[in-house]
Amino acid sequence: METIRNYLEAMFANLPNTPEVLHAKNELWQMMEDKYNELIADGKSDNEAVGTVISEFGNLDEISEDLGIKNVVSNKEDITRRHVTMDEIKRYLHERINYAYKLALGVLLCIISPAGAIFCDAIDISYAFGIIFLMGSIAAAVMLFVYSSIIMHRWDFLKHELCTIDFATTNYVHEQKEKYVPTYALLMTIGIVLCVVSFVPAAVIDELDISFHGFDMDDISGGILFLLVAIGVFMIVLCSSINNTYESILKLNSASTVSGNYVSSQHPEAKYITPEAATIMSVYWPTVTCIYLIWSFLSFDWWYTWIVWPIAGIISAVLNGILKKQ
Repeated sequence: METIRNYLEAMFANLPNTPEVLHAKNELWQMMEDKYNELIADGKSDNEAVGTVISEFGNLDEISEDLGIKNVVSNKEDITRRHVTMDEIKRYLHERINYAYKLALGVLLCIISPAGAIFCDAIDISYAFGIIFLMGSIAAAVMLFVYSSIIMHRWDFLKHELCTIDFATTNYVHEQKEKYVPTYALLMTIGIVLCVVSFVPAAVIDELDISFHGFDMDDISGGILFLLVAIGVFMIVLCSSINNTYESILKLNSASTVSGNYVSSQHPEAKYITPEAATIMSVYWPTVTCIYLIWSFLSFDWWYTWIVWPIAGIISAVLNGILKKQ
């Protein structure tokens, strides 16, 4: 039955996603299913039953009038799209996930690059080691960025050409995306929390006046702050990049066709009244985080800059009430 279902979806893939077409597709699926079960009951093998069903119902031009969609089939626009196979998508996912790790690691190295000099100053060793760590980290990050970008260059056609994936491939990617949701939520949550609490070691050391013989604890607390932010951003970049990969694949098919609506996550319904409103809300919390970190780092008044979060929460609730579709 899976072969018949995939064939049916391919027949309707380029037709417009309208109630009329969807009704015809469901009607044809019921006819195919009944015929298949009838043949199996008569003692036919699975391959024989599938072949008979496809030969009898597999030409949409011949049965479109009976389904009530003759005008739709005869007037459909034939837009050439490059078909991307299941194997290609699997290879792309594998390489894209590797790219996400390299990208996140490169960002982490850029963020922690000043930490070497800070720790060198804290433990009173030659500043040259800090400079070596700084330049080495940046060089390694650039190497990761360049290498991974060159490797991914072969997949540029997914961005620049009209492409399509079949029903089975769409289901596969959708299932992988759903399996990744818990990991995405966990990494995103931990990453944001690490960025938000990154100041805690510095605040505690400063407030309690903690000292350790031979070490500058103020410098060490600054180095710890960079480490926590780097790890947090690593997690955020990693999970966002992987999740965006799944979403970009699911959006390859045109949203106006049946193939663009195999699963709900391909082209989710707009939540906001206008595209501009959606754009504003998509950058709202990253903007709040930037404001919080900039204000906190410039003022070092961590004990009251946290007030940004409850105020931002109230403003977010108001904006959602105004901008979301009712």
